[in-house]
Amino acid sequence: MLNKVRTVSYTLPWDDAPVDISFVFENEKPAGIHGFVTQKEDKFVFEDGTAARFWGTNFNSAANFPSHEYSDMVAKRLAKFGLNLVRFHQLDGDWSNPNIFQFTKGRRLNDTMSLDPESMDRLDYLIYALKKEGIYVYMDMLTYRRFRTGDGARSPEDLADGARPASNFDPVLIQRQKEFCSQIWERYNPYTKLKYCDDPVFAMMEIVNENELLSNYSCKFLTEPYRTELEDMYQEWRQKKGLAPETVPVDLASESNAELMRFKMEVQTRYFEDMYSYMRKIGVRIPIAGTTWKFGFAASQQSQTKMDFMDVHPYHYNWGWKPEMKLVDNRSMLAHFDPWYNAGSFMRLANKPFFISEWDVPWPNPWRAECVLNLAAVSALQGWGGTAIHTYRYDCRPNVDMIAEPITGDALAGVPYRSGVFDTFNDPAKFGLFYHAALIMRRGDVAESQRFLAVPYKGIMASDCNADLPDGKDHILCQDDFPALDGAAEVVKIGTLPEGVAKPAHAELHDGSERIVAKDAVEFVSESGELYRNSARKVAYIDTARTKAAYGFLGAAGEIKLKNLKIKCENPFAVIALSSLSDAPLADSDNILLTAVGRADNTDTVYNNEGTVQYSKGHGPVQAEVITADIELESSQTGFHVEAITSHGMHVGRTEVTEKEGKVSFRIGGTFASIYYLIQKM
Repeated sequence: MLNKVRTVSYTLPWDDAPVDISFVFENEKPAGIHGFVTQKEDKFVFEDGTAARFWGTNFNSAANFPSHEYSDMVAKRLAKFGLNLVRFHQLDGDWSNPNIFQFTKGRRLNDTMSLDPESMDRLDYLIYALKKEGIYVYMDMLTYRRFRTGDGARSPEDLADGARPASNFDPVLIQRQKEFCSQIWERYNPYTKLKYCDDPVFAMMEIVNENELLSNYSCKFLTEPYRTELEDMYQEWRQKKGLAPETVPVDLASESNAELMRFKMEVQTRYFEDMYSYMRKIGVRIPIAGTTWKFGFAASQQSQTKMDFMDVHPYHYNWGWKPEMKLVDNRSMLAHFDPWYNAGSFMRLANKPFFISEWDVPWPNPWRAECVLNLAAVSALQGWGGTAIHTYRYDCRPNVDMIAEPITGDALAGVPYRSGVFDTFNDPAKFGLFYHAALIMRRGDVAESQRFLAVPYKGIMASDCNADLPDGKDHILCQDDFPALDGAAEVVKIGTLPEGVAKPAHAELHDGSERIVAKDAVEFVSESGELYRNSARKVAYIDTARTKAAYGFLGAAGEIKLKNLKIKCENPFAVIALSSLSDAPLADSDNILLTAVGRADNTDTVYNNEGTVQYSKGHGPVQAEVITADIELESSQTGFHVEAITSHGMHVGRTEVTEKEGKVSFRIGGTFASIYYLIQKM
């Protein structure tokens, strides 16, 4: 896709960073310096009152068990990019080598009731290394564990990953989960000299990943004897309610059976509250979420009202991708009315913190660079607790010099999208923008909305709010039932308020049927005026004192005028961002990072003419399209040099600078082209 444009080789090094912004957050080390993370209404707050905001990533499967040397390296690398959280994901992934139950493959495991000593030593040290660099940990307790005969699981060969959804109600499976939680949280870490439950490096945790009992999707995984077990529980529940028995077999996956949905919500709520109580009993002090799955919508949200925060996973991705198809999702998220926020706005409880522990627009989407700053800016506007991209990587191989280099063949455990496409650690189009995203989110460069709209609703089924349903069909309440949520996240802080949940004092009630953004709108402007997006032109701006950016299809936009900054880009698509690396605003700063990145891909990737089918993944090094643009910055400072920075942090050359009448002007993308430029007073 890049064979007809000028490119520069720019593989982000696996063991270092081109630019180091860790000094901006040098007073935030070690992790836990402010005490434990706590919850105060809709905010995460450290014990000493400091706001807790996170920009992070996931470590998946084998990436959670690196050597000690790798742990030290990766912790320093993350800090240099500005990250301050890692979610440990898929620790229990059966496919992974290592995983938490087995460091090496070969010996048959009869059960999953013991933690492998070597795996745990590596995990202990990784926590220690991250803590030193000011990086917190989000613990993910049940993800892809494959229960075995020795665990007491019935017909374990038929169970889905994580025993979904039987793990939400079967007593034996719940007991195994509790035992695992005890093994983790009561463990003494010889490197930090603390038990896990006593270490403030842990910021938050979830009980179960993407696993619930309420949706049609999850109930399709019900196998015998668990299906009959749940059906019997339902019939007994009906009897206690004075309802006639339902004809068997009951369609347990139905989302239109109101009584069934209310029963399942009771079961789901009981599971979450039982596990929550157990966590507190064994000494866990950090905020706890139930699950990270939006499916089940109103029922799922209301089953978690006693939890400490809500967590949802948004993706912009064609999930129908198969290895033999080689399809490419080449949609621009900027063209969508609501790219991926309305479901999160619905699931956000107005009185709880909100977190996004997985998100992505994965390679090979050519426009994926547009997602990073958009999400960071909206997260800050919304006052969310933070985000973690899925994923940093699935393993720890050194010297990887291409995007999405497969770990094996075309899949892991039969899942194609685990074969590299979500690895982001060396992708300049995404991870390359994390410097600015971290500053936006952690430093608060984008201001939180001053207004907070809480959309109240009652019940869990559409019939609870509206008896006039088409064709007499009922459904679980979701974001589609509340026009107010559509497109609102980029404009004003918003969440929902189920009946019986207290309204935060600083929120105002808003009728969910009253749109905030007109149905035919193409412009989305935050109330502060700091954020702007035009879905027709597919361009967006961030205009704050310390970070300014223009991103999307800039070539057709002409000269972009932000406060104290003008940008004129020649490339059809690009992201151009400037952030002050001092406490001063850009107009007074003597140290500024400029990132200019657009399309990036491997060398010799091959696609069809439309860019919708990929014939070859190519090879390293990664090639980034050279972004050519004229920049004019109003500044109180003089004596600037603009240096192009290579992927290994070398100054490759200077860009000519003109300073006149308080304006600093220069052109990027010339002789010394890069994706990073340091604008510094000499």
